[in-house]
Amino acid sequence: METMKHVYLLRHAKSSWEHRGLPDHERPLAPRGRKAAPLVGTYLREQGMAPTLVLCSSAVRAQQTLDLVNLAHRAHILVEAELYLASARALLQRLRELPAAVPEVMLVGHNPGMQQLAVLLAGGGAGRERLREKFPTAALAVLAAAVPSWDQLDEGAAELRAFVRPRDLKGR
Repeated sequence: METMKHVYLLRHAKSSWEHRGLPDHERPLAPRGRKAAPLVGTYLREQGMAPTLVLCSSAVRAQQTLDLVNLAHRAHILVEAELYLASARALLQRLRELPAAVPEVMLVGHNPGMQQLAVLLAGGGAGRERLREKFPTAALAVLAAAVPSWDQLDEGAAELRAFVRPRDLKGR
């Protein structure tokens, strides 16, 4: 029997460009982002999705997004500078380093790496074309892979179980 590994890829919510002199890493969320992130948290809770580990970019906007998602359970959270603007390959490598005992992980990060990773992993599942077209801010891709350990996670190894954007969640 194969073990299922679940990956939640969450792109940070919409960031602010109000303070032009601010370094990119330090940009906070825009008002639109502060409204969108809690919608994703509500969706996760309604669907019973509870990642046991969260790997979050060290960028201010990524950490603020995670705070506003407000996971309803205790997840182990690691804020990692290496995730800031990481490529799809770097993100995949980080996932492959996870202990086999971790069943579910959420990555909170940035495009284009998040979108490229989702497309790379998704061998099947409804919503792949929408995902390929655009991965907007505060969008969430939920993938499941039938692999016994993370080091076996590879291109096309997962099924896209859900792809939700903030606009899909408004008015629910």
